[in-house]
Amino acid sequence: MAMQIHGNYDHSRTDYAERVMEKQAAERAEKEKEAGKEAEVKNADKPFEPQDEYISSEKSGKAPTGLYRVEQDENGSRRIFFDDPRKAARGGEKEEPKAGGSNGEKPETCVGNTDAVEREIRKLKEKKQELEQQIQAASGDEEKTRKLEKKLAQVEQELSQKDNDTYRRQHTVFS
Repeated sequence: MAMQIHGNYDHSRTDYAERVMEKQAAERAEKEKEAGKEAEVKNADKPFEPQDEYISSEKSGKAPTGLYRVEQDENGSRRIFFDDPRKAARGGEKEEPKAGGSNGEKPETCVGNTDAVEREIRKLKEKKQELEQQIQAASGDEEKTRKLEKKLAQVEQELSQKDNDTYRRQHTVFS
């Protein structure tokens, strides 16, 4: 007995995952079309709303509206200067920008001081050196050596936590 099958079974060649993905893509496209139609209907009621858009100064052909720059002042310290184009337009020529506030007041100067941190680190280093000398001197007494080594490990751990730039920055005193 021979059986003959007639029909199109090409869909069995495509993977199930591919068929599901195609179906999802079609649904997404349909939803996007509907959302676009709804947005057009909503926008028809509202007037045009401007949106922010970046346009480089090279493309726009206009000079930038304001410029900030970092330069050194008369004392040699770095300051931020602002070139106000409105003042330059009123005066006809570009005037020398002032550091700090726009109302001409003198900028506030802050000085950082890390002396306390440096002193603390120096004391820890001296204590470490002292403990190392005591360990060498007490080489015969094992119990005393063990206690001193334990103290030395604690001092080394504290020193490794404090002897870095991050700790110095966090504990800098500004005046």
